Amino acid sequence: QVQLVESGGGLVQPGGSLRLSCAASGIIFSRYTMGWYRQAPGKQRELVATITSGGTTNYADSVKGRFTISRDNAKNTVNLQMSSLKPEDTAVYYCNARIYTTEYWGQGTQVTVSS
Repeated sequence: QVQLVESGGGLVQPGGSLRLSCAASGIIFSRYTMGWYRQAPGKQRELVATITSGGTTNYADSVKGRFTISRDNAKNTVNLQMSSLKPEDTAVYYCNARIYTTEYWGQGTQVTVSS
C-alpha cells in the first residue's frame, strides 16, 4: 500500500519560514519524481516544485528563489523549505509521487501565512 504522509504545516507570519516533509512508503522511492503542489480556497491545484529521480528541480515562477525542494532517497523523504513566505502562499500543500503515468498523492497539510 502506497502512503505519502506530509508534515510540517502550520501558521506562520509573513516573511517567515516553514519546512514541509513528506514520508513515502510502498514505492521504490528513488525511481519516482517527487513534487509539491498546493491548492488555495477557490483555486485549482497548482505545481509548486518537483525533483526528479536524478535530482533535477523545477519551480513555479511564484516561488523561485524562496522555496527549495530536496530529497533523501535513504530516508524516502522529500522536503520543501519555504522562506520569505507571503499571504498568497496560504494553501493546502500536497506531496506527489509520479512515475510514467502512475501517480500518488498525500492527504495534504495546511500552510497559513498571516499576521
